[in-house]
Amino acid sequence: MACTPDPTAASFAFGPFELIPERQLLLKDQAPVRIGGRALDLLTVLVQRSGDLVSKRELLARAWPDTVVEECNLKVNMSALRRALGEGSDGEPYIATVTGRGYRFIAPVQVGGRQHNLPTSTTRIVGRAEAIEATRQELAQSRLVSIVGAGGIGKTTVALAVAEHCVGSYRDGVWLVDLTPLNDPVLVANGVAAAIGLSAHSPNMLAALCRFLRDRTMLLVLDNCEHIVDAVATCANRILADAPGIRILATSREPLGVKGERVRRLPGLGTPPASSHLKAVEALAFPAVQLFVDRASDRRETFRLSDADAPLVAELCRRLDGLALAIELAATRTDAFGIGELLDQLDDRFRLLEGHRAGPQRHRTLRATIDWSYDLLSASERAVMRRLSTFAGAFTLASACAVAAGDGIDRPTVIEDLANLVAKSLVSAEAREIEVEYRLLDTTRSYASEKLAADDEFDDARRRHAEYFLDLAERANADAARLTACEWLTRHAANIADIRDALRWAYGSPATASLGLRLTIAAIAFWERLSLLEECRAAVARALDSRFVPCRSERDELVLQLTLGAALLHTRGPLLEVKAAFAKALQIAEASGDTDLRLACLRGLSEYSLWTGDARAVLSLSEQIRAIANAAGRITAGVTADAQAGSALRYLGNLAGSRNQLENMVDRRVPYDAHSDTARFEFDQRLTARGSLAAVLWLQGFPDQAVEMARRQCEEAEASNRAVSLCSAFLLTSCVISLYVGDLRAAGRFLDLARNHATEHGLTVWNAVATCLRGRWSLECGNPFELEAYRNALAELYQGGFRIRYPSYLAIYGEGLAQQGELDRARLCLD
Repeated sequence: MACTPDPTAASFAFGPFELIPERQLLLKDQAPVRIGGRALDLLTVLVQRSGDLVSKRELLARAWPDTVVEECNLKVNMSALRRALGEGSDGEPYIATVTGRGYRFIAPVQVGGRQHNLPTSTTRIVGRAEAIEATRQELAQSRLVSIVGAGGIGKTTVALAVAEHCVGSYRDGVWLVDLTPLNDPVLVANGVAAAIGLSAHSPNMLAALCRFLRDRTMLLVLDNCEHIVDAVATCANRILADAPGIRILATSREPLGVKGERVRRLPGLGTPPASSHLKAVEALAFPAVQLFVDRASDRRETFRLSDADAPLVAELCRRLDGLALAIELAATRTDAFGIGELLDQLDDRFRLLEGHRAGPQRHRTLRATIDWSYDLLSASERAVMRRLSTFAGAFTLASACAVAAGDGIDRPTVIEDLANLVAKSLVSAEAREIEVEYRLLDTTRSYASEKLAADDEFDDARRRHAEYFLDLAERANADAARLTACEWLTRHAANIADIRDALRWAYGSPATASLGLRLTIAAIAFWERLSLLEECRAAVARALDSRFVPCRSERDELVLQLTLGAALLHTRGPLLEVKAAFAKALQIAEASGDTDLRLACLRGLSEYSLWTGDARAVLSLSEQIRAIANAAGRITAGVTADAQAGSALRYLGNLAGSRNQLENMVDRRVPYDAHSDTARFEFDQRLTARGSLAAVLWLQGFPDQAVEMARRQCEEAEASNRAVSLCSAFLLTSCVISLYVGDLRAAGRFLDLARNHATEHGLTVWNAVATCLRGRWSLECGNPFELEAYRNALAELYQGGFRIRYPSYLAIYGEGLAQQGELDRARLCLD
């Protein structure tokens, strides 16, 4: 057995230049110099024979070995070479011409062995300065540091940057060992030996390698260890034990598991929070956006991030989880697509994000990157990963077991496989206050979801997912009675995305429609507490489709009709369909004897009557509510009648009676349960009473008390976190009272707040109310009155049956017409 080091290929240094013939590379101050292949061949001959005359014939033979060319070709390439070296009037001379004979390299040349085999970086590193510095510090403290993270996240980039910083710090160099091509674990030691220039023939290559390294000081960069991680761990452990001067920097999708290993998990690049108002300069403060813009600019020189595109690029980077490879691939498509088009096509990301022809095969497409990891998993790990793709976002260990266990995989296997998927960077884990939350990166989830869709287990996994979230929604309903609104939202709000996915699947087949219907009813509480009224309306309308009649019980029909009426009322106004839905629900409630739901139906009809201006009907319905509530001992339910009766009396001009009823509601110590199971999209009646009481106090000549009551209503509405209550408080009370007292700045602020809430939650009727009140505000401010927008809003309110405030809004329109000289039309409105 012979064990002698091969001399590494020589490099030649002169001035600020370094020539590395084996890599056909000329560096100036460590940066590559653009130079043609022929010119580089000529330079290599001259430098290797520094000080000697090299004839024209020798140079021609070296640069054009198989071709006969004219001498003028030599002169052209020598001129190009001199330009590349910067020779000129002020440049240092490197090459002398010996007239008629040839050329001589005259600058001093230092010949030396190479200290590394690191590739020259051709792109700027973005957003990893902190990770690079932290890894350098860890490497100074530990002999083994592993950079761990998902495929394509940038592990190799960080490792190479750290290694470049270390060049010159190790007597025997810094050596990159790319393990990607190795499929046989037995050959790990051979791969390391080849990278450091060790030629050895031994039946025990690891022992020979360790003997060679024993007295050396060297940094080994073991890149891409995951597919032979056990063999790499064995090799690294032996080297660290036998060669004290060796340090190892590894990259892998899972740790090596060697004693003393420091693990640095590399997260995705930072992305901006969701915002439609994000400006380009703000977006560029985040590394993911910086990377996208940098690579897009490489692809298309004219690319600039505009304010209009900034929110779209931020959204794209978020949906790609800050994954460096995915962002780079997306940026390469900016020459073919606009940013909006890229974002629209992201659901088909594995076809869209194909771009690199160079580099490792696993990094040429996004699919290849994840294929590499997926193929390394065991059969059960693959199955668990596929099943976990049913989750729309974060999930717990309990939910993972509920969905992934089954079809031959038991709960202990799921727990073990989930731990392995976390270790292999395919699932992220984050400790919360109560339990650990797990999540698949969105890109990984899309990949696993495709695999699941192509597998026979798809429907079984989806059914388990839907049944789990049905059970969770029912438990969330029970939690509403014991948790505050804030606590409930913190615990349950994020589950709405999974509920949506489960509903989409369940309604996709007649065989699972009954499951979809049960989940719809259980999810009403989510839509109500999250103020997703329009989404609820659409979901309930689908559940009421005639196709699903066989799936619905009478109680189902009652709850769905009641919810439809409430959702329609608060999004589109008091349409006739609202009254019909409440009436049908009431008929079923009376027949079934369900007191709570009967009271809810009567409250819905009362609210509908109030919006349509039928104050006497409100009083009649309030009496019915009181009678039923008192007979059944439902004290809380009876309290709500005071709020609606008080509002009705106000519109009838009975201010004293109105104030008495409203103060009775506001001052009662019995709390109104706005989170009860039957409070489906109702206003918090105490908030309603405060708003009406503020108006009554104003009308009775108590402006200070009116302003204070409006302030308290606004404060409580904001604490409730309910869009309908907020719109009501901002528009019908705070804005109106502010206009009354002449605080136009406050009125404008309330109008803006209400418009934002109404738009965000799809509350069409409230947007129309905001437009009408903005007309009043414009008149008070002396601003131009927007006739067309006001006319459209007024028509929408009229067609929607919103009669209670329509006369006053019509009068405002008349004033607006008069302001613009249309006196005849103005007089008609006022009449």
